[in-house]
Amino acid sequence: MVREAVYEKIGRISRLLDSENKKLIIRSAWRSFEHQRLLWEDKVESLQKEHPGKSFEEIIEIVSYFIAPPEKSLHATGGAVDALIYDLKNNCIMDFGTNDGYKIELNDKCYPYHPHISSKAKKNRKLLIDLFENEDFVVDIKEYWHFDFGDAAWALEKGEKFAIYDIIKE
Repeated sequence: MVREAVYEKIGRISRLLDSENKKLIIRSAWRSFEHQRLLWEDKVESLQKEHPGKSFEEIIEIVSYFIAPPEKSLHATGGAVDALIYDLKNNCIMDFGTNDGYKIELNDKCYPYHPHISSKAKKNRKLLIDLFENEDFVVDIKEYWHFDFGDAAWALEKGEKFAIYDIIKE
C-alpha cells in the first residue's frame, strides 16, 4: 500500500526501467507499526546471537541505526519505499555494493554515496537514486534503497514546513 502520488511515481520509474530491460523491485512500502516491531525485534534477536559479548543496549543502538524503532518508522505513512532493480538481461538483481540479491548486509557501506564500494555498485546506485530523485523522492542518508516522498524525512530534506502525509492506520 502506498499513496496515490507514490504509486504514480513508481509507475513512471518502472516504465523507464522497462525500456532498459530492467524491472523495479519494491521490497517494502507501507508497514504497520506491528510489522515494524517484528522486523526490529527479529534483527535484535539475530544480532544478539551473532554478538553475544555485546550488551542489550549496544545491540539496540546498532539495530536502531538501520531499522527504525516501530513507533518511528516512516513506512507507516505510505510515502516510503524500499527498492532495488532487477536486470533482465543478466537475470539477477543488480549489485549495489552490500546486497546479495534481495539480502542486504546492514553496515556503513549502505550509505548512498559510500566511497568504498565497487565502481559497478556506484553506477547502479546512481541509476536507482537518480530515478527516484527525478520523481521528487529523497534517498535516506543511511540506506541507498530507501526513498521518501511526502513524509517527515522528505519535508526536512526539501525544506518544507510540513510533511504531506501522516501515519496510515490499519
